[in-house]
Amino acid sequence: MAMDEPDFIDTMKDILERRRPRRMLERHSHYREAAVLIPIYEKGGDYRILFTKRAPQVKYHRGHISFPGGVRDKEDRSPMETALRESYEEIGIHEKDVEILGPIDDAITFVPPFIVHPYVGRIPYPYHFSINTEEVEKIIAVPMDFFLPDNTGEDGDSFTDGGDLYYPEYHFRGELIWGTTASIVANLISILRKRFVLP
Repeated sequence: MAMDEPDFIDTMKDILERRRPRRMLERHSHYREAAVLIPIYEKGGDYRILFTKRAPQVKYHRGHISFPGGVRDKEDRSPMETALRESYEEIGIHEKDVEILGPIDDAITFVPPFIVHPYVGRIPYPYHFSINTEEVEKIIAVPMDFFLPDNTGEDGDSFTDGGDLYYPEYHFRGELIWGTTASIVANLISILRKRFVLP
């Protein structure tokens, strides 16, 4: 099975629902919780991952490529609710329009210290986004197969922190996807490569 097959999304949902994501809170209990949505949509037979570029005036990670998301509020019943709430606040994705396919492994940021819970979600295409310009400069969509290891496009370098955290770098049309965001993408692709016939 490959990414261009009709039941790709159904199979991916089955994979994510069956696996147990790696959680980091026990090892980093002093970190705050955050959550992000990894929006995926289909266009012309290809699946794309949606990213945001953070606005230049935000407090942290200004100008970085990221996923819609943010810090878990006390009122949020779960990290998934955080991811959906923040996605609506940042780029106008309504919760009712998101089909959550499942969680993947926790990621970590060191400045500020957050444990990030990522959730993969399918959204419709086309979609009328509403960008909160106080937080987001623009939206960037990248074909999923761009992130395959054998891609001969604009892949950048990769490195580890000496432990079990993997931080690749991807260069896409003049934008750099790196750090925690890139590690989340690499984790998702690694999970899919174990189940799908991918390079």
